[in-house]
Amino acid sequence: MGQLTNKTVLVTGGTSGIGLASAKRFVAEGARVYLTGRREPELAAAAEALGDQAIAVQNDVSDLDDLDSLFRRIADDGNRLDVLFANAGGGEADQPLDTLTPEAFDHTFGINVRGTVFTVQKALPLLNDGGSIVLTGSSSASRGIAGFGVYSATKATLRQFGRVWAAELAPRRLRVNTVVPGPTDTPGLRGLAKDPGQTAALLDGMASSTPMGRAADPAEIANAVLFLASDQSSFITGSELFVDGGEVQVYP
Repeated sequence: MGQLTNKTVLVTGGTSGIGLASAKRFVAEGARVYLTGRREPELAAAAEALGDQAIAVQNDVSDLDDLDSLFRRIADDGNRLDVLFANAGGGEADQPLDTLTPEAFDHTFGINVRGTVFTVQKALPLLNDGGSIVLTGSSSASRGIAGFGVYSATKATLRQFGRVWAAELAPRRLRVNTVVPGPTDTPGLRGLAKDPGQTAALLDGMASSTPMGRAADPAEIANAVLFLASDQSSFITGSELFVDGGEVQVYP
């Protein structure tokens, strides 16, 4: 028996990186996993890698109609949710205040904040009492990194939503926690390099920000997500779990 045997999990933004690694971990622990992503080829490849326990649904969390279709699909399948991992998000690395555009601001807040808020809201009727909601934060929300103002602000916003939701949903015994990755070797992180030749330097620079001197493997973050999703964290809610190699606590 796995930690999530006979449980149903939704992972948004699950086609690569932390989302995909977490979906793999959930499947290994016996869960049925609904997996979402915006791009069909990557979504199909992820679902194939996960096997029969995964159900892929193309979805854009910033589109409320898409979200309605997603939860209608889960309900039509006769399923309810035990775990929601609201992981979908993104943002640009180089958005300093003097060149920030309203369009860039709205895009990042639309995906990271608006998308997450209404993903959680629309999931509530399908979430079983006693379930778990896990949000994806970022260590950048606790640090002042030039160019990351909008992105880090969205993650700080989610941190506060998580605390409030933990209070609001406590009567249903729904726990809400935030996993806070530090530098993690994902396609998204590698994509911050302005050209492929700068990828190694980018990763080295990110690694130097942690006392452990390296970036995380997505599977290491997935282990923490599983902990927050499972009964192993049954008395934890409204919390942030830093999986950042000591970046924030040791090198604030």
